[in-house]
Amino acid sequence: MDLVQIEELIRVMRKHRVGEIEFEDAEIKLAVRFHPAGVALAPVVSAAPVAAGSAGPAAVAAPSGAVVKSPMVGTFYRAAKPGSPPFASVGDRVSVGQPLCIIEAMKLMNELESDVAGVIEEILVDNGQPVQFGQALFRVRPA
Repeated sequence: MDLVQIEELIRVMRKHRVGEIEFEDAEIKLAVRFHPAGVALAPVVSAAPVAAGSAGPAAVAAPSGAVVKSPMVGTFYRAAKPGSPPFASVGDRVSVGQPLCIIEAMKLMNELESDVAGVIEEILVDNGQPVQFGQALFRVRPA
């Protein structure tokens, strides 16, 4: 990734009001975060794994269930249009391929389909909220 590509990435982030993005390939690891004063480029540091048998920080129990993540940067919408019922709500049973939400990216509406059959246990994003690539959107208890 060269400077021109990074500048283009920053322009797209500003245009779509994306607050943070991380990118990694074989050559570079880059994190761009917008702050009130402008853009900050910050290195991303990976934590070293804790060796077996050594005392590490106490583990926090992760919630159970499959997590449906955003495949792109965009804006999360629970329904096809304002006033329409949401695609999925907490407690709904969903099947593989069933639409869960819409993610608007660059004026295109992209339906996100469930990749797991089960029951929606939690919706992790508010309607109209910007989402990042890989961000957790739903927690589904597999059936």
